[in-house]
Amino acid sequence: MGRYVLAIDQGTTSSRALLFDEKCHVRSVSQQEFTQHFPYSGWVEHDAEEIWRSVLDTAREAVTKAGGPTQIVGIGISNQRETTVVWERASGRPIYKAIVWQDRRTAEVCEALRAAGHEALVTQRTGLLLDPYFSSTKIAWILDHVPGARARAERGELAFGTIDCFLLWRLTGGRVHATDATNAARTCLFDIRKGAWDEDLLRIFGVPGAMLPEVRDNAAEFGETDGHIFGAPICVRGMAGDQQAATIGQACFKPGMLKSTYGTGCFAVLNTGDDCIASRHRLLSTIAYQIDGRRTYALEGSIFIAGAAVQWLRDGLKIVRHASETGRMASQADPGQEVVLVPAFVGLGAPYWDPDCRGAMFGLTRNAGPNEFARGALQAVCFQTLDLLTAMRGDWPAQNGTVLRADGGMAACDWTMQRLADILDVPVDRPTVVETTALGAAYLAGLQAGFYPQLEEFAAMWALDRRFQPGMAQAERAGLIASWHDAVRRTLTQREG
Repeated sequence: MGRYVLAIDQGTTSSRALLFDEKCHVRSVSQQEFTQHFPYSGWVEHDAEEIWRSVLDTAREAVTKAGGPTQIVGIGISNQRETTVVWERASGRPIYKAIVWQDRRTAEVCEALRAAGHEALVTQRTGLLLDPYFSSTKIAWILDHVPGARARAERGELAFGTIDCFLLWRLTGGRVHATDATNAARTCLFDIRKGAWDEDLLRIFGVPGAMLPEVRDNAAEFGETDGHIFGAPICVRGMAGDQQAATIGQACFKPGMLKSTYGTGCFAVLNTGDDCIASRHRLLSTIAYQIDGRRTYALEGSIFIAGAAVQWLRDGLKIVRHASETGRMASQADPGQEVVLVPAFVGLGAPYWDPDCRGAMFGLTRNAGPNEFARGALQAVCFQTLDLLTAMRGDWPAQNGTVLRADGGMAACDWTMQRLADILDVPVDRPTVVETTALGAAYLAGLQAGFYPQLEEFAAMWALDRRFQPGMAQAERAGLIASWHDAVRRTLTQREG
């Protein structure tokens, strides 16, 4: 029996490999960033080969740190969801760059499908909306824009997968073409109540069924890695989309429990148990996890830009050198300068779902500077989370009085977490293990291997680092929220005008 679980956390801007010991403690972290491609406005692409190399490099480093492949009881994979790869079955080579979840190029296709009356069926079967965010229209775009691709797909020569599926194919030397239920649920092709690919949706979106992977539980035997990759085979035993992995890592196993992850985007997930709730407030109904064949459902709110706004301050405006500076800068911002950022750089997600609007900043004066910009970027994350929580309370009234479990890179910033508690007017809990996405992937693999305990015992291991209690005066809170809603209205109206 080995001593570690290897978690591959393949994110939007970097790939990481983490070793977890038998107590679910992180023993090592290897990380490698990769290139972001923005060929046209609203387009976002990744080189899947570069992603594969970054995963290979970081995972090999982790295995070396563990003392070799025999020390690894299993591999768990978490991944950026919806990002779409189409590759040749014969060679394993992608036929086009990966189209990233943030990409907006298929907005007109989604609008045409909506005008044709298809959205009701899509939502009923998948729990999703017609939006470029999801994989289905991305697949069709590749098939329609790469010469000969559609005919090859019909002949069974091409395979589709989200990043987890592509990595599994590569790790197993092309022997396994499979995904898990949470990633399948984000394609807009999967009936989340029946737990199967849907023929009607395949026809609507123009996706050949021959391209699709097998769908398995989150904790399952996904196959062994090729021996040459790590020096000896290692079993892949867990897979989940990043937000579902974080839900597991935060031990949100009871209905009503809520987590929010602050990475490139922000994603709040509310466990609804056995009930697949049809949202009345433009949230997503999705699969939280599937273990032993049993599906647990969730409501999800998706924010496309969270930490990416801080990256914009650093890489675009170049007014900060390190993301960690923004909390201090925000605390030093002039209270009299009410700068509001609506970070719709790739459109607005839930509950607005406008793929065409673009970012805007309001309240600028001659005295507004880097500190006010930093505060605006961080507060935007808090306001967007409030929009999601408000929608969730409309769909799930029992949410009143909730506690939010927060994780992701931005959760390390005390200023942001305190402002989040103030804006939401609920306590915000930050766990001792903030690597919850990787932890969720590791737990699934360890559970399958018998290395980790069942869900109830794992939940008992969750530990609090700090609780942030709301403390802002209600008049100040109401004023800030009113300014945010006015800024969003102006941003949406500006596009419509």
